[in-house]
Amino acid sequence: MIDSSPLAVVLLSGGLDSMVTAAIARERGFRLLALTVDYNQRHRIEIDAARRIAGELGAERHIVLPLDLTGFGGSALTADIDVPKGGVEEGAIPITYVPARNTIFLSLSLGWAEAAGARDLFIGVNALDYSGYPDCRPEFVEAFERMANLATRAGVEGDRFTVHTPLLDMSKADIAAEAARLGLDAGLSWTCYDPTPAGEHCGLCDACRLRAKGFVEAGLTDPTRYAVRP
Repeated sequence: MIDSSPLAVVLLSGGLDSMVTAAIARERGFRLLALTVDYNQRHRIEIDAARRIAGELGAERHIVLPLDLTGFGGSALTADIDVPKGGVEEGAIPITYVPARNTIFLSLSLGWAEAAGARDLFIGVNALDYSGYPDCRPEFVEAFERMANLATRAGVEGDRFTVHTPLLDMSKADIAAEAARLGLDAGLSWTCYDPTPAGEHCGLCDACRLRAKGFVEAGLTDPTRYAVRP
């Protein structure tokens, strides 16, 4: 029997946010096309997490697309720059920001979506408990959706694209609770920007601190292995 459910392209980094986003897309009745970008990031261990998650969620296809952004640099994730460990700095865009990353990734998602006949894109951006990245704001998402419908044949012909951001207004505690509601194994996901040689979350980078904060505030057990408890 042919499944007539609509397709959606989901950006799947391997982190908790992207895992919850993909599960929400599936819950809403979409068949999943999962896209992971291997941009030679410092924390490439997350790519293995993305593979596990794509399998657990039954993605119809999972593409791991190589795109080496270390040629550009400009970030602690793509250049020889130390990952900050001193705590989340309010009001500043941290050095872990990768220039135009979500613009690049959503553009790749858009290309695959148009080719595959999907008209829905899902991305796990969050505008509450996040590190201050400009490409996680609702204004950015709205602008990209407008661009997507101007820049594609499908959009010009009236077969419009929608960019879904189900986590946009959630706190990290909300996201941890949503993972539990969806029956997800949060331990499959990877968050840390600076993994230890033993394959543990460092516990000190912004990403680790925000992840741990979410589980604590949600009153849930954190399944993450930290080298240092945040």
